[in-house]
Amino acid sequence: MRVIYILWLREVKKYLRSRTQVVASLGSPLMYLCVLGFGLGPVFQKAGEGSYLQFMAPGVIGMTVLFTSMFSGIALLWDRQFGFLKETLVAPVPRLWIMMGRTLGGATVAMLQGLLIFVFCLVAGFRPVGLLVLPLAVSIMALIAVVFAALGTVIGSSLKDMQGFQLVMNFLVMPIFFLSGALYPLTNLPKPLAVLTRVDPLTYGVDGVRAALTGVTHFGIPLDVAVLIAVAMVLMSAGAWRFSRIEI
Repeated sequence: MRVIYILWLREVKKYLRSRTQVVASLGSPLMYLCVLGFGLGPVFQKAGEGSYLQFMAPGVIGMTVLFTSMFSGIALLWDRQFGFLKETLVAPVPRLWIMMGRTLGGATVAMLQGLLIFVFCLVAGFRPVGLLVLPLAVSIMALIAVVFAALGTVIGSSLKDMQGFQLVMNFLVMPIFFLSGALYPLTNLPKPLAVLTRVDPLTYGVDGVRAALTGVTHFGIPLDVAVLIAVAMVLMSAGAWRFSRIEI
């Protein structure tokens, strides 16, 4: 258990020390929040859907958690390239503990990024339904972070070089985000698109955060949480299996 804590603490400290990384990772979410949130706000309001900022802010928070947690898992490639992973794997501890420490550390970093974006959303004018809903929203953010940090571990354990990184970004991470309903309502979608949104784990995460912060939900919080827990268990198991077979 001490190994899990040490690796978790390493990931968090590395994030806190890298001010450049923190600032750079806020760029895309803030662009979506400001450009789309205010640019499409009048159109969304004329369509009778209310404030687009209120609708979109939970989606931007979910996007931030998705990107940060996925990058933390894929960072396995950097550790493998520079030798840190080899030093970690020769330690006389089960690889499962190493994987859990890295995954939980990446999930914690993703949550911190999500909370930073939440503060920026408040500054931009987003208003949650109340302060009492924040623990529920943070809990759902934690589930999102664990799900995609575990997915990042699966991918990082499977790739052997950085050449596949752009492939992952273009054909996995971006579709996960755009199919999640972060930028548009899930009602009255074409059937093929509706099916794709329902097999996207981030859809349930965004819907859960939106339900907690604004009271608007498509699936309901119990279903959102149940799906996220189930997917997290599957991906953690897959991540443990792939990580146990890493060859240095």
